Amino acid sequence: MANEKIRFEGVTKRFGALTVLDKLDLSINDGEVVTIIGPSGSGKTTVLRCLMTLESIEDGLIRIDGEPLNKMESEGRLVPASNAHLRRMRLKLGMVFQSFNLFPHLTVLQNCVEPPIFALGVTRDEARSRAQELLDMVGMGDKQAHYPAQLSGGQQQRVAIARTLAMQPEILVFDEPTSALDPETIEEVTSVIRSLAVKHSYTMLMVTHQIAFAHDISDRICFFDKGRIVEQGPPAAVIDAPTEARTQQFLRKVAQAR
Repeated sequence: MANEKIRFEGVTKRFGALTVLDKLDLSINDGEVVTIIGPSGSGKTTVLRCLMTLESIEDGLIRIDGEPLNKMESEGRLVPASNAHLRRMRLKLGMVFQSFNLFPHLTVLQNCVEPPIFALGVTRDEARSRAQELLDMVGMGDKQAHYPAQLSGGQQQRVAIARTLAMQPEILVFDEPTSALDPETIEEVTSVIRSLAVKHSYTMLMVTHQIAFAHDISDRICFFDKGRIVEQGPPAAVIDAPTEARTQQFLRKVAQAR
């Protein structure tokens, strides 16, 4: 039986009167690649932000490795998580944003070296060695002395992936990792993500509008609409032969927009 890595239990998120996530139940196994697709405003990115504790939730529970993320156990009951608990749990997670978020005043190598020294307490030599390995892995080993402004969008995103991996996360979270890229550079990034899924067996949760890429990389697709999972299953089922009318309608519009 597969080991469960992430579980959303009845998670509800509201912004004022708007319910963005409506009692979400979602389980992701260790080493599984799950991609969320759906129309704008359906709650896709909010799922990621709640997992990363960038957004609080009104109701429900998120677990990582069976342990509550947004709550903690105290005297036999669940109470709001302390800052120390959140910091410890966040170290299991690494997020790659659509806007790169590199430090502009640091070189490519420094972008990957400084965060683990500060957050994980590793030595500078250890951080530097690992950063160089990761930059080679994402095809950016020859750009170590460059600054972000000297790189293309695809190159910056590959550095951002290396920086995330430098923090040694167990779970990778991708929020539209190719949406800010030119069509010519999208393959640079998708090939790196594909390698992480196939060769390195990371647990991955991703939001993307690249339906073909989602089909290619995912173990499971979740189609979201109005804060709920309308349909989920293997790509061959959800994308190639969806059973829900709303999923069919969405995929038709995506195909027509190409």
